[in-house]
Amino acid sequence: MVLFYFISALLLIIGILAWRRPGITHALLMAFGAVQVGFTVYAALHVGMTDLHYFTYDSLGILFLGVLTLISLAVIFHGLIYFHHEGLDRYYFYHGALIGLIVSISLAYLANDVTVVWILVEATTLTASVLIYHEKTAHALEATWKYLFLCSAGIAFAYMGILFLSLTTKGYNLDGLSFANVSQVAANANPLYLKIAFLFVFIGYSTKMELFPMHTVAIDANSVAPAPIGALLSTGLANLGFVSIFRVYQSLEGSAIREWMNHIFVLAGVLSVLVAAGYMLKARHHKRMLAYSSLEVMGMVAIAIGIGGKGHYAAILLLVVHALVKSTLFFQFGQLYRILRVLKITESGNYMKINPSGGVVLLLGVIAILAIPPSGLFIGEYLIFTELVNTHQWWILAITMMLLCFVLYAMATRFMHILFSDPSEPTLKTTEPGTVKPWETLLQYTFLLLSFVLCFYQPEWLGELIVGIIK
Repeated sequence: MVLFYFISALLLIIGILAWRRPGITHALLMAFGAVQVGFTVYAALHVGMTDLHYFTYDSLGILFLGVLTLISLAVIFHGLIYFHHEGLDRYYFYHGALIGLIVSISLAYLANDVTVVWILVEATTLTASVLIYHEKTAHALEATWKYLFLCSAGIAFAYMGILFLSLTTKGYNLDGLSFANVSQVAANANPLYLKIAFLFVFIGYSTKMELFPMHTVAIDANSVAPAPIGALLSTGLANLGFVSIFRVYQSLEGSAIREWMNHIFVLAGVLSVLVAAGYMLKARHHKRMLAYSSLEVMGMVAIAIGIGGKGHYAAILLLVVHALVKSTLFFQFGQLYRILRVLKITESGNYMKINPSGGVVLLLGVIAILAIPPSGLFIGEYLIFTELVNTHQWWILAITMMLLCFVLYAMATRFMHILFSDPSEPTLKTTEPGTVKPWETLLQYTFLLLSFVLCFYQPEWLGELIVGIIK
């Protein structure tokens, strides 16, 4: 099935780039959506099965593949709307690269080998770069070069980590560097090699997870990419960064460095929330503000993994709900730009009056992303705080809660300004304001509804998948 999925996607990309006809491209995109859904369903029905030796349909991969498929369908939908208003320039390269990025992320979720994950993560860098440079502005060029350079540096770090992991398996006559093989020898491996390996992997893949210390690459990329692409980068690709790190973490849990790895997670998490709070207090750009928010959420996820216990369940739940909410906000800010034709927060205002259906999305979205009940993020953060209390980690609890207060204040005031205040720096518009039809926000309301439902009710199948991941 993996081979069929890959070949099908490759043929669809070739078809889009070869024919270059809007009608054909629409049909091929629908075909890809069907292939993506079919592949996800197949994976869910074959839990535990290994395909092509290097891909296993396990709980971790299936859960995030399902989330990615849901977000991807919305990204394709909003991308078509985006091009309807922006014209067909670069239309075909955009969709070819988009399919390539989705396929790379999907296969990386399921990869059971350290090296295969590394290759697929590099593939996401190349395909994402095409999408980041889509607008071909000076800012887009700068962000693309930064993305290529820092992600390549991250890939190099991760490769060094893989080399040290391979040293730990030397002499065991294993058939590859799968996560299962690493886990098998970790208990008897040299702790120094394991520490170096994990640190390199952690730093390398933090470029994708949007986590300190390699967080800057994602902030610039999300700011200049089209809104649908920003939604995919900050959710599906960020989740891939987590999966890549978490698989290595789980492989090394049985070794002597478990507590040391937990400290690394907590330290990186607290620093991420700290940096996000500082950035948020001076945020001036719509999509950069959302990128700072992603840094904060990923910081909370890292803290959750580091403290263990209920934190592991909370981390997975946070990532699932965050994907629904953050993609919604990116989609809506894309619509806001079509109407107001501005990117700065100070130049925005009265959005609730101008576009009520979109204004309600932003109002509910800020409640959701700030983990205010009934947001599903509230349950994740509640579990983190209770675990910190149970383990008597008072300093981490106090620092994290204080920093989250800064984030809440900064983000809430900016959203309220956009929704209800007059622009503080009004501009002379040279183009007519755009229009958004209410039905275009339907998926956004659906995603927000799902995020609210998860605050009160988590389906049995979701709980089973999360438990299967963390057990």
